[in-house]
Amino acid sequence: MKEDHLRKIKESGIVAVVRQIDPDKVHHVIDAIVEGGVAGIEVTVDSEQAFDVIREAKKRLGDRAVVGAGTVLDGHAAYRAIESGAEFIFAPTLKRETLEVANRYGKIAIPGVFTPTEILQAYEWGADIVKIFPASVLGPKFIKDVRGPLGHIDMMPTGGVNVDNVGEFIQAGACAAGIGGSLLKKDLIQQEEYEQLKTLAQDFVKQVKQARS
Repeated sequence: MKEDHLRKIKESGIVAVVRQIDPDKVHHVIDAIVEGGVAGIEVTVDSEQAFDVIREAKKRLGDRAVVGAGTVLDGHAAYRAIESGAEFIFAPTLKRETLEVANRYGKIAIPGVFTPTEILQAYEWGADIVKIFPASVLGPKFIKDVRGPLGHIDMMPTGGVNVDNVGEFIQAGACAAGIGGSLLKKDLIQQEEYEQLKTLAQDFVKQVKQARS
């Protein structure tokens, strides 16, 4: 199951970071971006009713997408997220206990890293993918260069990735990208422009495919 979920995330190439969206709108937003081809849905645990949203999204989406938790800062939060049905644990930082909890329950572990040393440490502690964060500071060239000696470790840039540069990160060797505000645009959500969100999701997925071809 874990391997299936990993493959689905990598094939889509996009994990949408769903952060602090109105609970009345969040499932409409998630549905729109999944219909647009995004297969990874990360609900940040600092969002209102986050664990309920994870539980409900997983139930409604079935195998159409992989639903996980983000902004997971410790093992306790990881356990609560997994208890709610999260299939992956996304963290902004590298903390061993968070990885251990994810691994204990057979869930995908994606910790945040910033240096080659942290990338290797995360891998040795059981990370399935490392989250290069913030990607806006490091850029695609960092991933290309660090994949020289560490090419066996899957890397996912997050933070500052948008529809114009996502292809560059994929071409540099990223297995996927975490996308927040440049996909989940506040004005579109506020105006309930779900069809436009779907189109934007399609644009991101298209850029990933083009970068891989």
